[in-house]
Amino acid sequence: MMRTLITGSSGGIGAAIARKIAAPGEKLYLHYFRGETKVREVQRYCEAHGANTVLLSANLQEPAEIDTLCSEVDDPLDRIVFAHGREQYGLFTDIDNETLIEILYIHLTAPMQIVKHFLPRMITQKYGRIIAISSIWGEVGASCEVAYSAAKGGLNQFVQALAKEVAPSNITVNGVSPGVIDTKMMDTYHQDDVRALAEAIPAGRFGRADEVANACMYLLSEEAGYVNGHVLSINGAWGG
Repeated sequence: MMRTLITGSSGGIGAAIARKIAAPGEKLYLHYFRGETKVREVQRYCEAHGANTVLLSANLQEPAEIDTLCSEVDDPLDRIVFAHGREQYGLFTDIDNETLIEILYIHLTAPMQIVKHFLPRMITQKYGRIIAISSIWGEVGASCEVAYSAAKGGLNQFVQALAKEVAPSNITVNGVSPGVIDTKMMDTYHQDDVRALAEAIPAGRFGRADEVANACMYLLSEEAGYVNGHVLSINGAWGG
């Protein structure tokens, strides 16, 4: 049985990844924070397709809740996919220190803490697949999303550095860096802004959550065993 933790399983990308993985012989630990209704829909789908599922609720901005989440995973993990996150818009000079720390914590510190907890068992079993969903802003940066960009950039460097450390143990660590993906996050944009943004993308459209999930499935597969320390951009040729 393959055992996988997916954080942010109630979100568009996390849910799509869980549905792609769901199959007999899969045990999925589905993390969520506020989206209980959505994650239960994902759970029903995954179990209907033969997977064994466990729901885990935790606020990944709180160290104590991260510790609780890790303690509730009663198996050594084979795979971890980080698909959680939080938005933050506004001028950098307007962000308060508490929010700044929260943004850095949820996108960078929390994944590092979770990996640190489960990595020794992966090293012992000489197998592991770790994927972090990053962002195009972690590669090129974005005004009015400075803290978010910095956190995602740090996440990319974590991926690349850790991969070098654990590759001898047959563990791969990779990132997936989406551009604009058609998820609930886009509901906050005005239709004129959505139209202009789609026109700016060479592909002429936003990406889909299942396209991000397809990339993750490749990186989780045995075929990608030699792909390590890579951040895969999925952006329709858009440079941000």
